[in-house]
Amino acid sequence: MLERFLIQGGNRLNGRVKISGAKNAALPLLASSILSENGLFLRNVPDVADIRTMLKALELLGVRCFFDKENHTVDIDSTGAKPRKVPYDIIRKMRASVLLMGPLLARFNRAYVYTPGGCAIGARPIDMHIDSFKKLGARYSVKEGYSVLKGQRLKGTLIHFDRKTVTGTENVVMASVLADGETVIKNAATEPEVQDLCNCLKKMGAEIEGIGTDTIRIRGVTTLEKVEYSVIPDRIETGTFVVAALVSGEKVLIEGAISEHLDFFLSKVVEAGGKIEVKRNTIVVQGQDKLLPVNIETAPYPGFPTDLQAQFMVLMLKAKGTSYIKENIFENRFQHVQELKRLGADIKLEGNMAIVNGGNMLSGADVMATDLRASASLVLAGLFAKGETRVHRIYHLDRGYERFEEKLRNLGAFIVREKE
Repeated sequence: MLERFLIQGGNRLNGRVKISGAKNAALPLLASSILSENGLFLRNVPDVADIRTMLKALELLGVRCFFDKENHTVDIDSTGAKPRKVPYDIIRKMRASVLLMGPLLARFNRAYVYTPGGCAIGARPIDMHIDSFKKLGARYSVKEGYSVLKGQRLKGTLIHFDRKTVTGTENVVMASVLADGETVIKNAATEPEVQDLCNCLKKMGAEIEGIGTDTIRIRGVTTLEKVEYSVIPDRIETGTFVVAALVSGEKVLIEGAISEHLDFFLSKVVEAGGKIEVKRNTIVVQGQDKLLPVNIETAPYPGFPTDLQAQFMVLMLKAKGTSYIKENIFENRFQHVQELKRLGADIKLEGNMAIVNGGNMLSGADVMATDLRASASLVLAGLFAKGETRVHRIYHLDRGYERFEEKLRNLGAFIVREKE
């Protein structure tokens, strides 16, 4: 049954919030467990829908997964893994299913993966993944809707991406760690989640150089070992709570965060007049009634994250004046604009540019979530809108935020989950 959030705006947030593990880091790490015959033990794994979907996909491949939700650990035994077909009903729910290709191809020399689903925020083709696998020696075909990859043991080669791709980089890294010889990835993505995968693989015994740079070198090994590894904190959840604290808070301590992963975002927040203090793994945010308009444009890491564009737009609705937000990553990532307008937001779209006229009072209304990060932006807007806001289709938000409403309630927000 569908659920929605009911939000009563105007409450001031105050207190502490603990950041969960990064969903976008945990998903490739879960997929990488296939590479080791014994599996992987992960800590700080968030209990969100995408994680549960990935675990279900792994189990259908013969992997045994023991998810301790209370302690956020996953103990994975991959000794019985086989390159089986995963049903479309599982794959359609999550784009990260594409990350199963690289590990299956590396260990078993074949993979069957349906074209993945996920958020409707624009075209995210897997052509660069497939082209890279072919360069590594795999044969590719499509049969009954499945992408079929087959070959002998992969052979290292030069992979040069035309444009930066996070999942493409992760897939090629995983495919290459068991390949013969050396693989060099040029124009590789440098996101913290990519680095987390590489660091875990190194701990498992992979030989990887250039982590965090746009050139990654991988020398193939014959086996990887089961290790214990902790997932990095979620930088997107961190940024979301930074915005929540600024638009509706008094003083909020965001614990378990890595501020360095958000340097560019935080610099823009400070430019907008936000008061932020970083203390070890805690970010202290002081709520602000007066904010300044700031222009941003999304870019691959270390630029401004596209996954925080919608949330930052809400921050700019609180700022008095005009700001310009340019979306360079996904062509369909302004779907939240129409919903924000229902709350009274003054936003105009010109191609991939949003012109935000902030400083006006928002009024509660019924709005519909269209994707994961859009969902969060609508909740943030509801926190300081006058009256009641109902956010529908929050299953999008449940894909990537753990106990979001509970964390907000603990800070003093009035937000409840109810059935449609």
